[in-house]
Amino acid sequence: MAISKPESFSSLASFIWSIAETLRGDFKQSEYGRIILPFTVLRRLECVLEKTREAVLLEKKKHKGSKVPLQPFLEKASGFGFYNISNMALDRLGTNDTKSNLENYVESFSENVSDIFENFNFQDIIDRLHKADLLFQVCGQFASIDLHPDVVDNYQMGLVFEELIRKFAESSNETAGEHFTPRDIVRLTTSLVFCNDNDALTKPGVIRSVYDPTAGTGGFLSSSTEYIHELNPKAKIANFGQELNPESFAICKADMLIKGQDVKKIKLGNTLSDDQHPDDKFDYLLSNPPFGVEWKKVEKAIVDEHKKKGFKGRFGAGLPRVSDGSLLFLLHLISKMNDPSKGGSRIGIILNGSPLFTGGAGSGESEIRRYILEQDLLEAIIALPTDMFYNTGIATYIWILSNHKDKDRLGKVQLINANSDEFCDKMRKSLGSKRKYLTEAHIELIVKLYGSMAKNKTSKIFKTTDFGYRRITVERPLKLSFHPHDEIKLSLLKDDIGFLKLDTKEQKSILEMLSSLKSKYNDREVFLNEIRAKRKLTPAIEKLLVKIIGEQDETANNCKNAKGETEADSDLRDSENVPLSEDIDSYFAREVLPHVPDAWIDRDKKDEKDNQVGIVGYEIPFNRHFYEYKPPRDLKEIDADLDKVTKEILELLQEVHS
Repeated sequence: MAISKPESFSSLASFIWSIAETLRGDFKQSEYGRIILPFTVLRRLECVLEKTREAVLLEKKKHKGSKVPLQPFLEKASGFGFYNISNMALDRLGTNDTKSNLENYVESFSENVSDIFENFNFQDIIDRLHKADLLFQVCGQFASIDLHPDVVDNYQMGLVFEELIRKFAESSNETAGEHFTPRDIVRLTTSLVFCNDNDALTKPGVIRSVYDPTAGTGGFLSSSTEYIHELNPKAKIANFGQELNPESFAICKADMLIKGQDVKKIKLGNTLSDDQHPDDKFDYLLSNPPFGVEWKKVEKAIVDEHKKKGFKGRFGAGLPRVSDGSLLFLLHLISKMNDPSKGGSRIGIILNGSPLFTGGAGSGESEIRRYILEQDLLEAIIALPTDMFYNTGIATYIWILSNHKDKDRLGKVQLINANSDEFCDKMRKSLGSKRKYLTEAHIELIVKLYGSMAKNKTSKIFKTTDFGYRRITVERPLKLSFHPHDEIKLSLLKDDIGFLKLDTKEQKSILEMLSSLKSKYNDREVFLNEIRAKRKLTPAIEKLLVKIIGEQDETANNCKNAKGETEADSDLRDSENVPLSEDIDSYFAREVLPHVPDAWIDRDKKDEKDNQVGIVGYEIPFNRHFYEYKPPRDLKEIDADLDKVTKEILELLQEVHS
């Protein structure tokens, strides 16, 4: 299947969208899509069934009065897993009874089509168009569009739906990217996930399951089926999915129906809080979850599952911050992988940059990365060019995971930097934020880099442990000097609420005692002993005097606790990330002690999992590994540019004054 240029399908989508001009005045612009989309689906279904319409009606007539279930006979007559038993069509509704005829027509579809239009709220649309006296006109306009599969194949139809959704999102200020993924990115991700299994997929009798928990309009499910059928037309593909948005779900279900898929496996609902495939495992898993979307609405259900089920549930590895649920979808996919003894699974998921590095050692994000890398699930991460998506121009990455890695990939992770003009073409006309696209040649180049485990400036191989580190806590001694005669410190003491709670006589006595001391002490214990020798104070007042009269002083003696141990200065506390491949003491001696000889490691801070000193963390600093130093421009060149700009500004000012 060749990748179509993004511009090639937009003319049909623009023509369909132009019908919205009929709605101007009677409907808000933000409502256009809610009318255009279901009518497009209806017309598509009508065109698909057009050739077998008479055969279905004859089959219905032949079994009239029979008590035998008609569904199998009617599906066989239609040639699809759905049918319509009405002799109506969009161009036969009439001008007088358009509303009732259209309602009867839609109700005459088989039962598995009914909830498609229910999720579009199509009855409400019919009522409003009828009230505005536009129903007949709109039906006629859609009847004039030929969406038969012989004219517009399933792939092109998917692109048309996505372009319509993008236009709808633009007109209603919604996020188009939450509904679908550009097909060039879908094709690349699918190719990366399947390429290592090409030999297995060509064998006779192949049966494979594909799952997308953020199905959108079904792009990943369609692309995976097309890919496998290119290799083996007789392969059987079972598509599973779940989608939150009702309209996207309706389009996905209609698309699956037309392609002969079992639409009962496509579910509506929130995947994170209401997994509707709870016991299923899949061969291939693909997803483009929404970027940076918070999961606060479903927080209770997810936290409960994490605490109660642990690794028996989906989120045992950890929970990311509530502001971004991307890694929750990744954990969800991992939980759906087949056991390696049963063939294992492969995952392709599209994420933004945040999951690579957000969260320090011990955080939910770091623990999730730790689980993925220590379980050796991650095969590769591919950085895509920017401006590839309809709703954002940010950096995006494809993660490829497997629990049955090839021998050469065990313990390794491949990073591919495809974020350059070498890997994309610029579009003649932008589609939202999408200004670039991948051709078939670009996809082939990236897949070849991945498949060959190339080692060059754009593809690098690392050990899984290369991304791990131990965060050790570095302490330095608390050193305080005391200044009992300092006017500023005495003023602060007099204004302190703890001091003001004392009676006047007590306050005066403390101030007199301080005036009788030396002007400076370099040892806390000496300072306190002299105070105690002159009068008895409560521990709270002693603590107050230390806090206000004392100050940090590198020339002072170390402060000791009751056990005679050096106390740490919390203000000077720091941390160091020691690579897992290094011994922490060797690292500390080399990197820290030469600069702060009195520092030490807090050995009480240990990792909960391995009980060793230092908290284990994982991050994948992708850009750092591909950074290329570019020397700054010569100062003379910069000065010349500034002189040129200054001259232009002066000329413009002269024109204004003249």
